[in-house]
Amino acid sequence: MPSKYIPGDYRLKAKRSSAGLGLFTDSDIPKGACIIEYVGRVIGEKEAYTSRSRYLFEINSKITIDGQARTNTARYINHACRPNCEPVIHQKRIFIMAKKNIKAGEELTYDYGKEYWNDRIKPHGCRCAKCKKLK
Repeated sequence: MPSKYIPGDYRLKAKRSSAGLGLFTDSDIPKGACIIEYVGRVIGEKEAYTSRSRYLFEINSKITIDGQARTNTARYINHACRPNCEPVIHQKRIFIMAKKNIKAGEELTYDYGKEYWNDRIKPHGCRCAKCKKLK
């Protein structure tokens, strides 16, 4: 039986979005599907604390993935207050899963979490689709 944590063969493309570059799908993606893995260099607690990378994804208090390399296509997924994806940590790896059915042409988004929101998004204003409608 195949693992639910194997990314599907979806056609994904980084292109312009309301928040800079975003990751879009050229394929329909069903709810619950594993879309892509967030990959990068594994760094420890000390390096994560001093790093200036904007692509840090904490696995636990001791292990963080630095997804800054452009080969990490998942790095282009933007924050949204009403996301269509969610990250799932499984066996010290990060998989991006579909929270709902996603149609071809849609941008992939997930909630970056409270700490990132407070440190990086709130000071400049959220540019997700939900927040843009409220302005």
